[in-house]
Amino acid sequence: MYSFSPKLKSTSIILLVVGLVLFGIGFFLNKGISTERIEQMMEAVHASGHTAPTHSSEMIGPQDHASHLEHAELQIHNQPLASIHFVAVFFFGVSCAVLFFYCIQHAAHAGWPIIITRVMEAIASYIPYGGAILVIIMILNILHQGHLFHWMDPDLTDPDSAHFDVILYEKKRFLNIPFYAIRTLIYVIGASFFAWKLKAQSKKVDETKSLVEYQFLYRWAVGYIAFFGFASAAWAWDWLMSIDPHWYSTMYIWYSMVSCLSSGIAVIILLSVYLKKNGFLPQFNDNHLHDLGVFLFATSMLWTYTWFAQFMLYWYANVPEEVNYFFGRFQHYGVTFLPMLIINFLLPLLVLVSSSIKRNYKVVTVMAIVVILGHLLDYFNMVMPGTVGPYWNTPEVFLLILGAVLFVVGLFIFTVMSALAKLKLIPTGNPFLHESEIYEYPF
Repeated sequence: MYSFSPKLKSTSIILLVVGLVLFGIGFFLNKGISTERIEQMMEAVHASGHTAPTHSSEMIGPQDHASHLEHAELQIHNQPLASIHFVAVFFFGVSCAVLFFYCIQHAAHAGWPIIITRVMEAIASYIPYGGAILVIIMILNILHQGHLFHWMDPDLTDPDSAHFDVILYEKKRFLNIPFYAIRTLIYVIGASFFAWKLKAQSKKVDETKSLVEYQFLYRWAVGYIAFFGFASAAWAWDWLMSIDPHWYSTMYIWYSMVSCLSSGIAVIILLSVYLKKNGFLPQFNDNHLHDLGVFLFATSMLWTYTWFAQFMLYWYANVPEEVNYFFGRFQHYGVTFLPMLIINFLLPLLVLVSSSIKRNYKVVTVMAIVVILGHLLDYFNMVMPGTVGPYWNTPEVFLLILGAVLFVVGLFIFTVMSALAKLKLIPTGNPFLHESEIYEYPF
């Protein structure tokens, strides 16, 4: 049995509290920004010559000074909700992707990862807590306490309004508040149910050592794979792509999902190595680390493919409504958009391509941390341009993002390690356990 060390527990609580304090300071600083300062910030952006819109709504409706100022006010006051939104969606997606990876192994009757079964179950235990944050964000949005989702403005679908947007009017059968709320609850409740059910069934397999119960575990795993396939696509539309509802990409759902899957494998590596180094999981060896390194390398390359395929097709077509999504990021997010390819593609390619390096605990652990940070930056680039626009490089945003990251990371560590402490680390009832214990990579 793993025992949640007091030092690590204190660290997670400190992260959580410090994150709340920093976020609170950033929130009050943001609320104190006056209209005069917003107008100065807007004029500074326009004077810089970087006038590319970061959101399609900027090209719809009146284009006078008052309208531009109103839009800038909404973007600046979006900073708190946008900061917690991208972090919350990312970590919820990571925990759901880890459960997906777990279910794939069971559905494939894979023997090698059985040793880390409990690691993956513990990470999936974060799902209901991360989902609760997203439900709160959803409630704030539908009560118009934030303006992350432009399509929620009723004036945009009113034919008599000066701000009428015909594209949003045509999309309102899907993009409407009641349906959005129902879908969000389906994602959160559904994923939470599967996390609970799979853990309970895995425990029952341990207690009974019955192949019949293991068959039920296999069936529930297949069920979650189907659920995740549809839900991860739909929440990418709802929580990320609908931030700019004029723009869409058929690659986007895979792009956002693979980002979480790669990060999820990185989290599995970090937790497995931590348990190994502290003597709680001696059965975890170089061969298991090597295979996790293979998956980390493969998903990093898959993410790169989806990023390039999406970018290249849109950029080559050069359709203004589509290219605008990238052009605004080039102008206003140049230090975060393209440089993330170094973190998410180039470093994994150069470091993890060697088979022998994948057995090096220090190198693989460092790369796991790099991948997580890189994909967190990726989610930053997905959310912030369409919600905050060019007004992101301010002290308030720095405090808000740092606070949000520390809070969610603290909550993640606390819930995952608390769940792990309640689990029997070795799944003794699993029929493939022996295969996992003696597993050796054949090359």
